[in-house]
Amino acid sequence: MEVILIKDVDNLGDANELVKVRDGYGRNYLIPRGLAVIANEGNRKMMVERQKGEVARERKLLEKIQEVTAQLQANTIKVGAKVGASDKIFGSITNVQLAEAIKKQIGLVVDRKKIVLPDEVKTLGNFTAHIALDKDHNIPVNFEVIEG
Repeated sequence: MEVILIKDVDNLGDANELVKVRDGYGRNYLIPRGLAVIANEGNRKMMVERQKGEVARERKLLEKIQEVTAQLQANTIKVGAKVGASDKIFGSITNVQLAEAIKKQIGLVVDRKKIVLPDEVKTLGNFTAHIALDKDHNIPVNFEVIEG
């Protein structure tokens, strides 16, 4: 039986993909749960139209990602921290603080969960964090920890 997947299914395929499955798996699991539809002529035409729309959406998303990448890499983000006597900061810099600094200085809202910091930032200086904007796009961002 051939079905067109509506949603991504682990170990089977991605959305808008034509796959061949056993009849029972298709009729009893995929179709009732809304994960797939039978691959008849009408549904195949709809799949082609969805794929065209998805290509256009991906193109717009890629342009937006490139724009955001240019903004983040052109600037060094400054993050203020309280400092002790030996230039060690109290606590450490977190991804929440970096996300707030990006929002204040550049005006971009970045989800804190997508920011990956180096091990622990406990001193003043320059560091590089990575922001995962998409599953394929991991952008390095330079930031500086300053006294503040």
